[in-house]
Amino acid sequence: MSTSGDTGDTRLSRGALVGLVVGSMVGAGIFTLPAAFAHSTGALGALIAWGIAGSGMLMLAFVFQNLSQRRPDLDAGIYAYAKAGFGNYLGFLAAFGYWVACCFACLACLVLIKATLGQFFPAFGDGSTPVAIATASLMLWGIQALVLRGVKQAAALNTIATVAKMVPIGIFIVVVAVGFQRDIFALNFWGGEDESLAAVASQVRQTMLVTVFVFVGIEGASVYSRFAKKREDVGVATVLGFLGVLCLLVLVTILSFGVLLRPDLAALANPSMAGVMEAIVGPWGRVFISVGLLVSVAGNFLSWALLAAEVLHSAARDDTMPRFLGRENAKQVPHVALWLSNGLIQFFLLVTWFAEQAFHLALKMTSAMTLVPYLLVAAYGVKLARSGETYAAGDRRRGVDAVRSAIATAYAAAMILSGGLKLLLLSALLYAPGSALHLGVRRERGKPYFDNTAEAALFAALVVAAIAALVALASGALSI
Repeated sequence: MSTSGDTGDTRLSRGALVGLVVGSMVGAGIFTLPAAFAHSTGALGALIAWGIAGSGMLMLAFVFQNLSQRRPDLDAGIYAYAKAGFGNYLGFLAAFGYWVACCFACLACLVLIKATLGQFFPAFGDGSTPVAIATASLMLWGIQALVLRGVKQAAALNTIATVAKMVPIGIFIVVVAVGFQRDIFALNFWGGEDESLAAVASQVRQTMLVTVFVFVGIEGASVYSRFAKKREDVGVATVLGFLGVLCLLVLVTILSFGVLLRPDLAALANPSMAGVMEAIVGPWGRVFISVGLLVSVAGNFLSWALLAAEVLHSAARDDTMPRFLGRENAKQVPHVALWLSNGLIQFFLLVTWFAEQAFHLALKMTSAMTLVPYLLVAAYGVKLARSGETYAAGDRRRGVDAVRSAIATAYAAAMILSGGLKLLLLSALLYAPGSALHLGVRRERGKPYFDNTAEAALFAALVVAAIAALVALASGALSI
């Protein structure tokens, strides 16, 4: 997509970039928060979890803001920083991992839409029935037809959807605040009979991966940085979008603990926000939130579809993915990347037929695949601050940036470990075969497969982990 010549038709304003951040972050996750948190913790644990997650992701938002200013030449965002800091193979893994995460996020949106319809039309079930999969597939390819008409038009539609989705969420917060009962909140405060900090710490650990999913999308403006009218708008949009979404997430979660007792909250079907609304105003509340969810998640799906294609396209332009993925149609849309992305989403849709809990699997895999690129971006921030590159002598911001980047790095590493061995193995099962694209690119460019022995060793480790995952799946020790 050209950024020269007819730039007035292709550049995105600060408002559009904020819309991409908010549109990517606010979607499937926020509508499931009441039950997702109540399943593992009470109000105190939720507050602590949001405090930790909010602090860690705020530091990451600052890292994106800092890097967008210090390395404006890296205009592909999340994968370009990993490549610049740690070499071609890790740059490829960041691009591939983020692309797969976008596809899983699209899958989560489709499953939740059908699960919501399943509350009114039993044929859709939990979102993984044959009818649900068939209709989700029609939606998938229908959205592709829209995107093929032009990214600028799709981004404008996403901005409209972002505004539209704020209405039901805002009304929900107002209604729940009015219906908030202090005695119920007090009973839910500790999250169980054991009113100890040790018990709360255990609860917090169980909820952390949920917080990662709802923050995925914070990099939306960074991915589209090459389309920004002003480079500084990228960092501002990232921080503003994050802070706004964080407030919404905390309010939806904490206020719900003042409406229903924790066991009742945990038992709510998705979208659990609809169940909370129904408990206050009656059956029409469930219908209202469900309609709002359909609008919200449809817009969220569009955001992720755009991001998935853009990552592949940008990586192909930078010799990280095969050249054919960089092709554009007459509307300047990366159509080949879009076809491949939607093909993978279609495959994931078919796999949901065999999954025990399709939505939760998609949620956790989105988090797991995104955390590796996040970790590499944050680590690059540390590397840049420590080396002093792009900093003037005596620049005080260097120390601040180093601390922020270190906190973001530690947070991303801790979240990867909290996901557990299962998600690590399933991630390797995707990274290992996906590395064939890297090998193909290197051969296409006439270069050795790996630049050093460390890259080769990492590839070997991924292959071993992928084989272990296959064996575990075959034996039943690991399930989808």
